[in-house]
Amino acid sequence: MAIILFDDNAHQSLRPLTFTRPVANLRIGILTIAEKWGKYLQSDFSFQTQSWLQDKFPLKIEADNLFINGSVCPDELLLKAIDRLKTGEALIYNDLLVAVKLEEKDAVGFDYNKVFDKITVLGHSPVIIRYPEEIFRNNDTELRKDFALLTGGRKSASISSTNTIIGNDFFAEEGAVAECSTFSTINGPIYLANNTEVWEGTHIRGAFALCEHSQVKMGAKIYGATTVGPYSRVGGELNNAVIWGYSSKGHEGYLGNAVMGEWCNIGADSNNSNLKNNYEDIKLWDYTTQRFRKTGLQFCGLIMADHAKCAINTMFNTGTVVGVSANVFGAGFPRNFIPDFSWGGPQGLDVYTLKKMFETAGKVFARREHRTFDENEQNILKKVFELTEEHRRFS
Repeated sequence: MAIILFDDNAHQSLRPLTFTRPVANLRIGILTIAEKWGKYLQSDFSFQTQSWLQDKFPLKIEADNLFINGSVCPDELLLKAIDRLKTGEALIYNDLLVAVKLEEKDAVGFDYNKVFDKITVLGHSPVIIRYPEEIFRNNDTELRKDFALLTGGRKSASISSTNTIIGNDFFAEEGAVAECSTFSTINGPIYLANNTEVWEGTHIRGAFALCEHSQVKMGAKIYGATTVGPYSRVGGELNNAVIWGYSSKGHEGYLGNAVMGEWCNIGADSNNSNLKNNYEDIKLWDYTTQRFRKTGLQFCGLIMADHAKCAINTMFNTGTVVGVSANVFGAGFPRNFIPDFSWGGPQGLDVYTLKKMFETAGKVFARREHRTFDENEQNILKKVFELTEEHRRFS
C-alpha cells in the first residue's frame, strides 16, 4: 500500500515555512512528520503537495493507497485507528480529514475537501501542526515520542568519560562525539545522532536532539525542548528552539521559542526577544489573512523561513516572522514581519533580487558535496518570489 502525505489548507497557515516544502516535511522532535509515519508504518512514502513542490517531492500512487494528513503527527492510538480503516473509509477528527484509504481510480483525483460516505471519528487528540508556533510548542512532546521510537530496545554508544550525564534518558548513536560537557536528562531525553559533535564546556538540559552531522560549539547553553540539524552548527544560548538542516547559529546570542528553517544563518551576537515587556500575548504575521494573528502565547520569539539570514548584532523583536530568502541587517529592531526576498532592516527594505539570491545560494550549496542547487531548488524559489511579490511594495 502506498503511503501518501497530503497537504490541506495548513500549507497556507504554516507559511512562510511551507513555501519551500510540503507540510509533512516539517521537522518537529527528531524526525520530520513524514519520517515519523515512515518509521511507524515501516514503509516508504510520497507527497501530494503544491504544484511548484511536486517535482522535488514526487507523488507515487499504487493500486491501494493510504492518504494521511501531513499536519498530523502519528501515535500508537492513531495507528490502530488507521489500521482498522477499510477501503473508501475516512478517519476524521473535529471535521479535519486525518486519513483515508483509496483504490487507484479514486486516488488519482483525491481532494481533501471531498465528503466521504464512510467515516470513522478519531477518539483522541493527536498532535496537529497548523501554525508555525505550534512547532516549538509541541517539540517536547514529539521529541520524547521520537526518542522512544528510535532508541527502544537499543543500547547507547559510549561517549568520553570526560562528560557528566545526569539521569538515564541519554542516547548516542555510533559516531557521536562529546567532551567535557554536561548532559541533564532530568527534564527530558537527550539524543545525539551519528556524526555529531558536542564541543568542550557545553551544558545541555533535555529534551534535546542533535541530528546527524551537526555540532554544538564550546560553552553553549541549551535548554529544552530544542532540536538542531541535520548538518547544522549552534553556539550561544538556545531555549525551546527548532533549527532545521544546513543552518547556523554559531556564535553568542539568544534564540528562544523559535523555529529556524534550512540554509539560514544568524550573525554573531544576534538575539531575539521572546517575551514582551508588558507580558501581553504575542501576535504573529499570518499569510492567510495578511495581518497579525493572536497566538495566545506569552512566549514567542522568531519564525525564520528557508534561506533567510541576518547580520551581526541583529535584534529581533518578540514575535518576528522573517520570510524566505530575506537578508536582514542594520541597527535597531527590524519590523515584526520581514517579507520574503527582502534586503535591509530598520532603516528600510529593498528587494533581494533572484539573481543575487541565486548567486549566494549557489555558494552555500557548494559547501555541501551531497547537495546541489539544481533546477528544482531554483524553480521553487522563483515561484515563491512570484507568490510573495505583493508584500514587497516598498516605498
